Amino acid sequence: MAGYDPDKDKQLKQWKCEETGLMVSINQYGEGEPKLQIGPRILMKKDGTERAPAKAGRLTMEDVLWLYDIIDEIKDELSSRVNPMK
Repeated sequence: MAGYDPDKDKQLKQWKCEETGLMVSINQYGEGEPKLQIGPRILMKKDGTERAPAKAGRLTMEDVLWLYDIIDEIKDELSSRVNPMK
């Protein structure tokens, strides 16, 4: 059995909450089913540059409201990429 191949891992679409740094993306590995990933979180340094990615961790109310605002767009994007069940 072959191991993980980073060349097969594709990010198809990404959203970022500018206020909290939370990232949400649709990813696909090889020919597998596209899936939603919540995280990482990209925070900003005081000098305005991005820090290293961190786990999303627990979501704040701000994160939840942002997800609520974009959830239909995420659902539509994911639905358009997933094959209907047989």
